[in-house]
Amino acid sequence: MDFVVNGERRSVDTDPERLLLFVLRNELDLTGAKYGCGEGQCGACTVLIDSKPVRSCQLSIGAVAGKEITTIEGLSDGDRLHPVQQAFIDSDAMQCGYCTSGMILSSVALLRTNPAASDADIKKVLQGNICRCGTYRRIIAAVRTQAKKGGGHPHA
Repeated sequence: MDFVVNGERRSVDTDPERLLLFVLRNELDLTGAKYGCGEGQCGACTVLIDSKPVRSCQLSIGAVAGKEITTIEGLSDGDRLHPVQQAFIDSDAMQCGYCTSGMILSSVALLRTNPAASDADIKKVLQGNICRCGTYRRIIAAVRTQAKKGGGHPHA
């Protein structure tokens, strides 16, 4: 199966029913998406498929053939972090870090479609991402910071 991961054309020879999460982690060594609940409820496995957040633990590799996948590893430009990644650092929005990639990718998708997202918009989008450490206020503050700057467009 062929697809694009973080801007690079990739091909894997595997069972088309194999879960995307395990292909990313075990075959492509992209470990930012985490295995959390395995039921698509916690958001730790979130990646972007054609710019939309999806749960990679619920999606087969066959379903993404020909699509563009963005993982947390694909947001930065070399050593330069995506503005939403930097906002999470600046707002001290990470503790254990388990939820962070899913939170950031969901936030990036939101800000691409709604650059001036309100707190209510942010809360609605992040509702399906669970933070085990309870840093929701700092996470929302990080996303709000980027929304006040006009969105999460990289390196602007």
